[in-house]
Amino acid sequence: MNEHSFFFTAMIYLAAAVVCVPVAKKLGLGSVLGYLLAGIFIGPDVMGFIGAEGQDILHFAEFGVVMMLFLIGIELEPALLWKLRAPIIGMGGMQVLITTALITGLALWLGQPLRAALALGMTLSLSSTAIVLQSLKEKGLMPSAAGQSSFSVLLFQDIAVIPMLAIFPLLAPPGAAAMEGHSLRDGLPGWAQTLIVLGAVVLIILAGRYLVRPLMRVVARARVRELFTTFALLLVVGISVLMTVVGLSPALGAFLGGVVLANSEYKHELESDIEPFKGLLLGLFFIAVGASIDFGLILSQPWRMLGLVIALMTVKCLVLLALGRLFRLSTDQNLLFGFSLSQVGEFAFVLLSFTHQSGILPADTTSMMTAAVALSMAFTPLVIMVYEKLLQPRFTITESAAREPDAITEKHPVILAGFGRAGNIIGRFLLANGVRTTILDLDSDRIDLLHNLGIQAYYGDASRHDLLQAAGAADAKVIIIAADSIDQTTEIVKVVRKHFPNLQMLVKAESISDVFDLMELGVLHIYRESLDTSLRMGADALRMLGYRAYHAQRAAGTFRQHDEKALKELSALRDDKKTYLHTFKERIEEIARLINRDNVKPWNNETVSWDESSLIEEAKKE
Repeated sequence: MNEHSFFFTAMIYLAAAVVCVPVAKKLGLGSVLGYLLAGIFIGPDVMGFIGAEGQDILHFAEFGVVMMLFLIGIELEPALLWKLRAPIIGMGGMQVLITTALITGLALWLGQPLRAALALGMTLSLSSTAIVLQSLKEKGLMPSAAGQSSFSVLLFQDIAVIPMLAIFPLLAPPGAAAMEGHSLRDGLPGWAQTLIVLGAVVLIILAGRYLVRPLMRVVARARVRELFTTFALLLVVGISVLMTVVGLSPALGAFLGGVVLANSEYKHELESDIEPFKGLLLGLFFIAVGASIDFGLILSQPWRMLGLVIALMTVKCLVLLALGRLFRLSTDQNLLFGFSLSQVGEFAFVLLSFTHQSGILPADTTSMMTAAVALSMAFTPLVIMVYEKLLQPRFTITESAAREPDAITEKHPVILAGFGRAGNIIGRFLLANGVRTTILDLDSDRIDLLHNLGIQAYYGDASRHDLLQAAGAADAKVIIIAADSIDQTTEIVKVVRKHFPNLQMLVKAESISDVFDLMELGVLHIYRESLDTSLRMGADALRMLGYRAYHAQRAAGTFRQHDEKALKELSALRDDKKTYLHTFKERIEEIARLINRDNVKPWNNETVSWDESSLIEEAKKE
């Protein structure tokens, strides 16, 4: 068998991903590091399945980055850009300028010419959009302050590549050999190359606005799903070809094309068609990066390479931490922001190749910097993991402990622990009905907001016995536990059961596994956060389909009653997966039978929401 055939190579890549990514996820390393490790293992310096063709595959796999940037661009509606204008222009702009200046200064100090130093400064100021967004998304950190700040900086960096590519031809030394390849810019003077770059950008903008949208309408009228998918791929590939012809990065063109189509009525269709291809090719890109690391160069001068990578990541991290502090990120979020963006990005491979071909940097410098870029990308998932395991708990606890619990000056029959997504609705409902409630929460910003709204609330950890004692738990009738996490919820439950056994607990849960954990602690009144909303939506759907209102409400009540009963039975079977799944399936079928049979039965007093006796009693009271 030809070990360099297409199918053999494809089999090796897929097998490496299937083996390494689940192991990395299991160890908490994330899928990105799993892909990188897969590439290292099959690369020329370890198992040798992939040789020199690894570089060719890297260029092909960059198409995953192209698709990702197209999808990022298509999400950038003007309203979002305006909302993020301060972090994009302020934080992103300052990061690129300051990092470029510092790295340029260091390169000059190390003896590089001004042109080469400036090219290195601009190239190394960029971070990896692919790795950072993928890692933060996997860990659910994108909605955080650090996640939004990272997105803003990455967005500015992607846009900043446009002027960088326009400036680079001007940095080429006089008399340098023309770039190899088939670009329209080959052999042209610097000013002409700059005009071609700007012309290509203008062409993409005009074509996206006046040519692509009418074509999408024609394709959509054909009502052939595969044809729209084909057109979506053709659009991205066409932009990539145009960028290659003029000697620019295809990813840059795809990003611009996405921005132009951000307000198109077909944007969601384009996203859904391209998303599967993006995920597969991004994985291939990460594997190819791992396989392309030149371990021969690294091992020949390990301390020099390690020092170079650490110095680069340290300089970038310090700049980011300073900017995060300037823009008032909390310590834990600022650390995540700095650590996440400290690597060098995938655009560096393109820019370093450009600088070598145009004579700005010599071959040995570009080889060393390419290896350093790949290593910095490979270190990023590890750096984020170190932050999560060692730094985040420490700084989060320190900042929480910096504020002492409030002195509680009132005692009420109800204690509400947690005023978050569910707790604020519960609390406002009780207050609206005149029920005096003692509100406790561990989020200091939330407490300050409640005070500004005129609602009395107290900062403190409800899992502390002394705080509950001060809140009147010994005399209260009910405690409603609506904490933000299941860990915090279980700690409060344990304290209440141990020290206040007569206090009735109403406990919020988010998932079925949370319900099972609370059942094991002996909690009797458990409320799944999404159950009521889901049943209301289901009942409304039945009404829209023509079912009578009372039947829809009755079906929802029947479902709730038997679903909660089934959960109690399933709780005892959670460790026996086979029996659990079999019983779960039986209970689904049983609920369906009960609801269908209940359609022809008369209403009974236990489930009727507007029965005659209750109406008569209400009339007597009036």
